[in-house]
Amino acid sequence: MNKHTPVPQPTRRTVLLAGTAVAGAGLLAACTKSSRTPGKGDSSTTGSGAELVSPSGPQVAAADAKRTRTGRTTTVALTATAGTVDLGGPMVKTWTFGGQLPGREIRFTAGDALEAKVANHLPAPTAVHWHGLALRNDMDGVAPITQRAIAAGGSFTYRFTLDTPGTYWFHPHVGVQLDRGLYAPLIVEDPHEPLAYDSEWVVVLDDWLDGTGTTPDDVKAMLTMGMSSPAASASPSASDSMGGMASMPGMDMSSSASAGASSTAMPGMSGMPGMGGGAASSYMLMGATSTLLGGDAGDVKYPYYLVNGRVPAAPEVFTSKPGKKIRLRLINAGGDTAFRVALGGHRLIVTHTDGFPVQHQQVDALLIGPGERYDVLVTLGDGVFPLAALAEGKGAAGRALVRTGWGSAPAVGVRPKELDGMLMTGAQLRAADSVRLASKTVDRTHRLELTGSMSSYNWAINGRRFDMNQPTANPFLAREGQRIRLEFVNKTTMWHPMHLHGHTFQLGADGPRKDTAIVLPGRTVACDFDADNPGQWLIHCHNVYHGEAGMMGLLGYTT
Repeated sequence: MNKHTPVPQPTRRTVLLAGTAVAGAGLLAACTKSSRTPGKGDSSTTGSGAELVSPSGPQVAAADAKRTRTGRTTTVALTATAGTVDLGGPMVKTWTFGGQLPGREIRFTAGDALEAKVANHLPAPTAVHWHGLALRNDMDGVAPITQRAIAAGGSFTYRFTLDTPGTYWFHPHVGVQLDRGLYAPLIVEDPHEPLAYDSEWVVVLDDWLDGTGTTPDDVKAMLTMGMSSPAASASPSASDSMGGMASMPGMDMSSSASAGASSTAMPGMSGMPGMGGGAASSYMLMGATSTLLGGDAGDVKYPYYLVNGRVPAAPEVFTSKPGKKIRLRLINAGGDTAFRVALGGHRLIVTHTDGFPVQHQQVDALLIGPGERYDVLVTLGDGVFPLAALAEGKGAAGRALVRTGWGSAPAVGVRPKELDGMLMTGAQLRAADSVRLASKTVDRTHRLELTGSMSSYNWAINGRRFDMNQPTANPFLAREGQRIRLEFVNKTTMWHPMHLHGHTFQLGADGPRKDTAIVLPGRTVACDFDADNPGQWLIHCHNVYHGEAGMMGLLGYTT
C-alpha cells in the first residue's frame, strides 16, 4: 500500500477584524464565564417519569473509558469573533472562528485526544458542536442540554478522545449561528489508511447571506411569520430572484479540456453583489423546485454560494499535476441548500460518507445535503477544470477550480456536463463490510413523523415543536446495549436532512453508515443504530431554520 504525500493546506481567507468584540457579559446574567455542564453527575426526569442518564454521569464516563487511546493530545485555540470577511470581492460583516472562512482545519489521528479552548469574543453566547463525532456526551456542545452556553467574554475547553477516523466538521448549536461563518473542517486520520492517493483537498460548501443587508436572525424572524404573511406574499418568486443573474453569459467548452466535454452555460452562477433588497423578506425563496428533492428546493434565497469561502468570480484554485490521484473531502456547511457537485471532465469514486467507508462507486455527480460529507477519489486530467456546486433547485451555483496545466479558466457560467450524468445519493450506497452493522433484532422502534408547513412555519416532530428550555419533556428513550430503529416519516411537502448526534446509523439492512440523511417528502427512512454512547442527544433537521422552528427531538438513555 502506498502512503499518500503530505496534505497541502488550502489558502484561507483572512478577516479584517472590526476591533475588539463587545464583552457583553451583562447580556446573559445567568451565564458564567466558565461554562460548566449543567446537572453534573445527576440524572434528569422526563415528562413520563423515566430517569435519564446525565450528560456527565458515570455511564458516560464508563463508555468513554472504552475508547481506544494513543496517549497523544492535540491542542487548539478557537476564538469566535466578529469582523469583516472578503468573499473574493464582496465584503461582509459576520462571525467566524479565528478570523478565517472557513475556520482553520483541525486534524488529528484516531485515538488522539483533542483539547480545544474556545474563547467567545462575540456579543452573544455560543457553543461548539462537533458534527458527526461519537464523543462523550458532555462535550457535544449543545446548550443548554450538555453544557451552559459560553457567555460573551467567556471561555470553555472541550476535551475528548475520538477513535473513529473520517471527515467531520464543527459549528455552533445556538440559534441560527450556523448560518454565519462559524464553521471549520475536522479531519480524523486513519493510522492504517487503506486508500492510496497523492494529496487531499478539503472542500467546504456554503450558502451565504450574513452581512448582505440582513442576518440569519432577521431571516429566521421573517420565516417564522409564515409564507401566508403579507411580507412573504410580497416576496419575489425564485425565478424573479435571479434577476439579471439568470442571463449571465456562459461559454461552450465542448472542445476544451478545461471544463470537460459538452459543458454548457450554467445559469445563475452566484457571486454578484446587490442581490436581495436588504429587507429579510427579500431573502424568502418561493417557487423553487427540484425533482431530486421531491418538490420545494428550500426556504431561503441566498445572494452567494461559496466554495471554501469564495464566490465563483474569485474561486479557490487547487493546483496539482496530470495523473495525480487526489482525495476530495466534501462538506456541506449550508443552512438551507442541497448541492449537486461535479468536477468537469472527471468521474468520481465515492469511498466514504459521513466518515464511514462504503463500497466504492464511480459516479459523475453527488447530491450533498446540509451536514452531509462525502469522500471521493479522482485521477486528474491535464488542464483547468471547474468544481461545480449547483445549489439544487435554486438556479445558482458555487465553484472552485482545479489546475494541472496551461490554459485559461472556464467562464464563470460554465455548467459541466457531469452535473447531468450519473448522480449518486447516500441512499444508493452500500456500507463497506468492515463497518456494516451485525445482524440483530431491533429492541425498540421510534416513529418520528416530520410535520409542519411553510404557510405557518411550524416544523416539528410528531406534531410537537421542540422546546430547548424543556428538552427532556418527551424524549425518545434508549437503553445502553439496545438496537434502536428510528423511522423518519416525512408528512410534509419539503425534504429534511435529519441528523443524529453522538451516533451513526445504518440506512436499511446494508445501506451506508451515516449521521445525516435526506428524507424526501412522502417517504419513510429507517435508520438502525446500536445504543453504545450514553447521554442525551439531539435528533433534528439540519436545515437550520427548520430545526430552530421546532423540528428537533431528544434521544435519552435511561438509567
